[in-house]
Amino acid sequence: MSERNTFSPFWHRVRLIKPRLRPHVQVVRQRSRGTRWYVVTDPSSNAYFRISAQAYGFVGMLDGTRTVEEAWNHCLLTQGDDSLTQNDVVNVLSQLHGGNLLQGDIAPETEQLLRRGRERLKKKVFQQAVGVMYFKVPLLNPNRWLAGIEPIFRPVLSRAGLIAWCVLVGAALLALLPHWREAIASVSAAIAPSNWIFIMVSYVLLKLWHELGHAVMTKRFGGQVPEFGAMMLVLLPSPYVDASSAWNFKDKWQRVAVGAGGMMFELFAASLAAFVWIATKDDQGAISQLAFNIMLTSGVSTLIFNANPLMRFDGYYMLSDAIEVPNLMTRSQNLLKFLFQKHVYRVENPTPPTSDAGEALILLVFGIAALIYRVLIFVSITLYVLGLFFGLGLVLAIWTGAMWFLMPAGSLTKWLASSPQLHDKRARAVGLTLAMASCVLLLVGAVPFKERRRAQGVVESAQRSAGFVTFDGVLATAHVRPGDRVRKGDPIVTIESLPLEAALDLTQAQLGQARARESVAATQHPASQQIAAQYVDAMEQTLSLVKTRLQERTLVAAHDGVVVGQDFAQRIGSSVKAGEMLFEVIDDTQLRVAAVLPQDQADWVNVAASMAAAGSDAEGARTPLRIEARRMSNVDAIVELSPSKVPVAARRDLPHAAMAFSGGGSFATDAQAGQQMGEDRVAKSNVFNAYFEAKASSDATTRVLGMPGERVTLRLTLPRRPLLAQWIDRIEKTLQGRAKV
Repeated sequence: MSERNTFSPFWHRVRLIKPRLRPHVQVVRQRSRGTRWYVVTDPSSNAYFRISAQAYGFVGMLDGTRTVEEAWNHCLLTQGDDSLTQNDVVNVLSQLHGGNLLQGDIAPETEQLLRRGRERLKKKVFQQAVGVMYFKVPLLNPNRWLAGIEPIFRPVLSRAGLIAWCVLVGAALLALLPHWREAIASVSAAIAPSNWIFIMVSYVLLKLWHELGHAVMTKRFGGQVPEFGAMMLVLLPSPYVDASSAWNFKDKWQRVAVGAGGMMFELFAASLAAFVWIATKDDQGAISQLAFNIMLTSGVSTLIFNANPLMRFDGYYMLSDAIEVPNLMTRSQNLLKFLFQKHVYRVENPTPPTSDAGEALILLVFGIAALIYRVLIFVSITLYVLGLFFGLGLVLAIWTGAMWFLMPAGSLTKWLASSPQLHDKRARAVGLTLAMASCVLLLVGAVPFKERRRAQGVVESAQRSAGFVTFDGVLATAHVRPGDRVRKGDPIVTIESLPLEAALDLTQAQLGQARARESVAATQHPASQQIAAQYVDAMEQTLSLVKTRLQERTLVAAHDGVVVGQDFAQRIGSSVKAGEMLFEVIDDTQLRVAAVLPQDQADWVNVAASMAAAGSDAEGARTPLRIEARRMSNVDAIVELSPSKVPVAARRDLPHAAMAFSGGGSFATDAQAGQQMGEDRVAKSNVFNAYFEAKASSDATTRVLGMPGERVTLRLTLPRRPLLAQWIDRIEKTLQGRAKV
């Protein structure tokens, strides 16, 4: 990637030294990407360094009697153009010396050893400070215990065990498929505050099982596990083991197996828990809840964290070993620095982290992806912690932001001010850096960009009416079928009620008897005539009421429209209950879109309504505002909308079941609150329900918006404004209602 500079300005400092590897150092040969490498290990400090075959040939010449210059000259004669340059020699010696792997005539040896120990401790403390959300505390050495545990697991840590594990996990997934809706509905109960303690206990126990997987897999292939400890992972306590001795394994698939061991153990537990949950879910007992906790915790932690190759967890090390590119994170960052130094700052002969073009491409892609992911994970975790503990989250955000972003900026400033690589072009480099920073600030802070917001909606009729049964009876006649078009007053179903008809006959008879008594009282007992007349009036009112109820036997359409609902023709002769809804009549010529907006997104509807009003009031004024709807069933069909009803207050009822998780939507529902409120679609948090109608210039809404009940996606294009203003606004809206000060 770069022409190598043979000579180094620091050569005079090392050329006469006579070092050698320490006696306790171990060396293991490995092959990576078709090239031979050597891993140099210090068992006392658990430090590992990988050097090339050329570097190992040079180090092998250092026996304590030869000087560095003599060994280098010998390598020039034997290796030719493939031999190390003086810069390479200085780097190799620096790495080995910093890891306490060299000894020689560098006096005083004891002071050097102590200083290097202090430097390693300082580096470790600094790394803990930078990763304050991921700090570790070592507790004990579990190696002796694991030596007794590993033989128990040895029979299943084989190819046959792997096949059995795949069969078990696959069977668990197949068993869960028919129950996935119930599983999703159970998540809200699992993450409820009342279950947090049990979730935490399940998480810690599962992570102990997870780390046992790494440990026994390491012991299975002959490695050592010298450290067991605890770490705080975004305020969550989690155990860990040091399985870094796997880097010494010659076979890369053994190293991959060590990385996958924890996830395999955890998914094994999750698979067993899935079968237990399926068998006990109807009981709603403690065993069912515990099984679901294990299944949920294992799935979330494994898929989101451990399997993610962009974080330094299991997936990262597995990817690094599988593609045979060690130290992916650091080397990808060094590659990005190298590319900037070479192509932006025009530094002469910068040192590349690799000379392999294929490896360089991998490092470049990974470095860019990891950089983007680092920003996303920083924002996500910060907002999450702010929502739980505002004060602590604010401190963590400031600290982590300073370490992740301000520290690199400080390092860049120091490099610009003092790097010898810029001795003849420092002014140009500083000016270029200021220009790039100004361009970025201008781009995000001053240049306006389109701002778009999205929401989910459901097509519904602006006018709809339901047909409810007013008395217990039997469905006698179906005059129409669902899907038929009706006009106002058209009969739809007729209900018969024998008790009500009998009540009519009885009331008529009682009324005739009352009138006869009134006539007798008028001639024989004038004093009781008034009482008899009052009884006649009461019976007449009762008869009128019964006749009114009988007139309701036939349910009619309240307005023009289409009948929707169940096929009640199939229920002829079956009983119906008072209050039961048999059908709905919807006006499919007046469709609208009902959208559900979270609290942090509700303001854009008001902006849309106010801007639309301002645009229509001003003669010839044109507003850049645009609201578009796409049907899920036909994404090519786009209809432009305008607000018809602006939300003024938050509420918890969703306008349609299709907006909830159970209906395929994106809003979680609260079953307990729904039972209390008598609703089956109550959102867990407050939402805003807004309504939109198609603009007059659009095609016929019946054809464009589809049928009522169909889900649509809304996209609102707001006026242009700088990205920085957009980001600040979104962060403020996201924190609204979440910051608990």
